[in-house]
This record gives sequence, C-alpha cells and structure tokens, in this order.
Amino acid sequence: MNADVLGTDYETRALPLGGGDVTATLVRRRARPATRGAVLYVHGFADYFFQRHVAEHFAARGFDFYAIDLRAYGRSLRPGQVANFVTDLTEHFEEIDAAARVIREEDGHRHLVVMGHSTGGLITSLWAHERRSDDVLDALVLNSPWLDLAEPWLLRTVGTAVIRGVGRFAPRLVLKPGLGPVYGESIHRDHHGEWDFDTAWKPIEAFPVHAGWLRAIRRAHAELHRGLDVRVPVLLLRSGRSLLHAKRWTPEAMTADTVLDVEHMRQWGPKIGGQVRIVPVEGGMHDLFLSAEPVRRRALAEVDEFLDDI
Repeated sequence: MNADVLGTDYETRALPLGGGDVTATLVRRRARPATRGAVLYVHGFADYFFQRHVAEHFAARGFDFYAIDLRAYGRSLRPGQVANFVTDLTEHFEEIDAAARVIREEDGHRHLVVMGHSTGGLITSLWAHERRSDDVLDALVLNSPWLDLAEPWLLRTVGTAVIRGVGRFAPRLVLKPGLGPVYGESIHRDHHGEWDFDTAWKPIEAFPVHAGWLRAIRRAHAELHRGLDVRVPVLLLRSGRSLLHAKRWTPEAMTADTVLDVEHMRQWGPKIGGQVRIVPVEGGMHDLFLSAEPVRRRALAEVDEFLDDI
C-alpha cells in the first residue's frame, strides 16, 4: 500500500488487470479496530472516491473501509486512455473480484458489504447476481443506482435500438460532450456545494458519453429489467424526487436528483433480488452522501440501521 491523496489515514494499491497498462486502484481506510468486517465502495460515471466523511463514518463503526477507482477512472486513469470507457460493464467485474480477494484473503475479513453509487450501483448489482453462489458478499447498499435511462419513452425504446447499432460499429463515437453543469455545480465548493474534488478526474460537466459505453449501459439495464437473483439483503436509497434536464443551476438542484429518475429506482429496484428495501431520502441530491448535512446524516443512519439488522 502507498500513501493516498486523501491524507495519512488512507492507503492505495494498484490492482493490475489483464491487458497492457490497465489497472484499478484500491483505497483503504483502516478502522481501529475492525470488528465488523469491511465495506467496499464503487463510484459512478465521471467519478472517483474522494468522500472522506463516508470512509470515516464506517471506520468509526468498526468497518475497514475500501473504495475502488475503476479502470480509466480517477486514480486509475492513464495517459492515452479514453476516460471512463468500456464496451461491456462486466469488464469491471475483474477489478471488483480483485478488490474482494484482497479484502477477504489478504486482509482476512469474513464479512463484506459492497456499496455502489449511480453507475456503480448498476455494476455492483450485476456483479452480485453473477457471484450469487460464491458467498463473497454479505449485503449490498445502493446509493441512487442507475437502473434505467433518464429520458422520455421514445429515447428509452427506439433510441436504445439506435444506440445498440451505433455502439457496436462505432463504439468511440461521442454522443454527448458531457452531462451538463447542474449536478457538478451543486456539489463542488467553487460553485454551490461543500466538496473539494479533482476536476481532472471528475469534471463539473462530466466526461463525454461514447456510443459503445452507452450501449453497454443499455444492455446492462435490459438484463436487470429481466430480473436478477441477488441473494443477499439489499438497501436501495434514493432521493424523494428528481429534477431532470435542467440547463442551469437553481436552488432546487440542491434538494433533488438532477441526474437520474428516482421513479426508475422505485420501479426496477425490486428486480434486483428478493430482499430489497427501498428508502426515499427527502431532500437528497444524486449522491445522497454529498447532500446537505441533515440529509446525508439520515442516509448514513439508514445504512447503519440496515447493517445492524443483517
């Protein structure tokens, strides 16, 4: 383990992956002592792990806290790589598997909670389904998971058919230059938010959306909509409402999910498995743990209660 940009309590470790200079990065924040096992956090699109307060919350409750920067994200982004780009979300299973091996086999943890935000919530749901017979995890926590395209019906249907064709034959075609500034401005301290993060790794308007990546997302959505078989308890946290397609920041953006449709989380969450608890957190932004202090405190309390019950 090496020192991390987050400070002396944080360590990082490169996880080499198959294929050239491709790596993931595992971040660790130890509890003293770790009496309850480990939490592994998986970020979303145009993101990386920087939420010290989340790590400190779980470390204080006896969990060794780990987070992974996926391939071509954050600490793992290498010169010449297309940022945040894969053509199949199952590629990310390799780095989650590698992180789980370190946590269980090297660090000796018998209990593992996996926590996914946004695209990370979609990836970890599919991974938990794929690994359902391996006894590798004990619970899954989803923070505003991306379970469907936050677009009108026509784009979710006809548009998806077009994306599948274009994404197959022109995977690096840029469909959108970014996601717009509203959410980024809501969380970064240089604008309207509380948080400091590296905008080279997490740009205010996000990274470009490539056709091959969006095809991978829609294929993953379709698999989830058919129904998964995640066999551990699942907590799905979402905001109480969405505010979609806003072009400019307004104060309303501080109390709603401006990225995803929370109704999709309500609709599709039960498809993840047979033990899914869905909890709306009023006043939450897209990342509930970056929302206003009373809101994030409630979201973390919901996770604490859930973990105490399993």
